Amino acid sequence: MVKENATPLEKLFGSKTRTKLLALFFSNPDKSYYVREMTRVIDEQINSVRRELLNLDSIGIIKNETYDNKVYYSANMKHAYSRALMEMFSARVADGGKDRDVKSSSWDEYIKPVRNFLVGLIVTNRIPGEEGIDLLIVGDDKTKKLTHWAEVVEKKLGKPINYVILSADDYTYRKSVRDRFLTEVMQMDITEIYDPQKLIKED
Repeated sequence: MVKENATPLEKLFGSKTRTKLLALFFSNPDKSYYVREMTRVIDEQINSVRRELLNLDSIGIIKNETYDNKVYYSANMKHAYSRALMEMFSARVADGGKDRDVKSSSWDEYIKPVRNFLVGLIVTNRIPGEEGIDLLIVGDDKTKKLTHWAEVVEKKLGKPINYVILSADDYTYRKSVRDRFLTEVMQMDITEIYDPQKLIKED
């Protein structure tokens, strides 16, 4: 039974977990996920995720393949409703009953909890399946505060993110020797830069 305070999409699809899974699959149609990865990203219990995967798989909305003894699930783009679902969920996440464009999310709000630990941040517009990273995080992660924060951001975005955390000293050294990794990051499509100490800006 759907709760009274459920979002419109949850009411439409009959389940919060099912809605989150559909959003994950059809906003990232080129990617596949294993069960524990999905539970972490959409922040739902593993039993609930498994139950909804069986439901979606049984009607052919998703498909599964096994690699290295792990079962990976992905959107079935050959399904009759795949295009409609992709248009509904592509680049959007359900948020309090409203659809919110991920690109318009305020990174100023995201970084507030870690402002004292964060020296710099680069956000890229990496296409799913493309090489590279989504976030380059520069700062003090001795207490794993930034690692935990990156996992929270991942849940807010509703999709897995590739991120790398560097200390300020490591970043400065890599920049001084024109490190290949940093060079490749700077050549990506960068959408946001948080750089209060003017560390990340190009010389």
